[in-house]
Amino acid sequence: MTILQDIETDLQNLADQETAKHSQHFFKTGKGEYGEGDQFLGICVPVIRKLAKKFSHLSLSDIQALLKSKFHEQRLLAIIMLINRFKKADAKDQKDIFLLYIKNIKYINNWDLVDVSAPQIVGAYLSDKNKSLLYDLVVSDSLWERRIAIISTFYFIRNNDFTDSLKLSENLLNDTHDLIHKAVGWMLREIGKKDRLAEEAFLDQFATIMPRTMLRYALEKFPDEIRKSYMGMKHRLTV
Repeated sequence: MTILQDIETDLQNLADQETAKHSQHFFKTGKGEYGEGDQFLGICVPVIRKLAKKFSHLSLSDIQALLKSKFHEQRLLAIIMLINRFKKADAKDQKDIFLLYIKNIKYINNWDLVDVSAPQIVGAYLSDKNKSLLYDLVVSDSLWERRIAIISTFYFIRNNDFTDSLKLSENLLNDTHDLIHKAVGWMLREIGKKDRLAEEAFLDQFATIMPRTMLRYALEKFPDEIRKSYMGMKHRLTV
């Protein structure tokens, strides 16, 4: 029996039908929804993390095979393995992990997969490099590639670098998808935690044209009075 077969056996033994049904609803897998067609085994994230440690010696080629699975939890397992390996890798191995991630980006196709991995792999790798890839992804037809672009900048924000986060946020102001509105608002909120004036400068310029959800997320940590003022700017423009 191969290691991949061992992993698949463990996953099947851990599968729970009721949890799988809940996950399919939670991650919007119905027809026309953002996660349409995604399949779940019904395994919680802490268990997946334990499996990632158990099989930490898995080769990159085997991890890539997991990443191509039809089952969400197998893809999540592969992503967590890549994150764990990236943290300990030298520059060459980090590049290999990054390239594998980008080559297989179409399999990173739900918000949880994006959010756990984009900062820790894409953002971490590009932090001291040319970031043009993010500007290619942000204009992609793929919802998930656009989300990867903006969420990757969370790594930069943590290191007090807001430039690309703000530029990409501006590029996404007219995006039509709620998951992008939430992602941009989240990144703006994180900027505000580090530098309130930097976030306020962006809001002063764009609050009146930001989608309401984006603005609401961006303002979550603001005092009530300031939050109401910015929301009022949006309201006055739309009435």
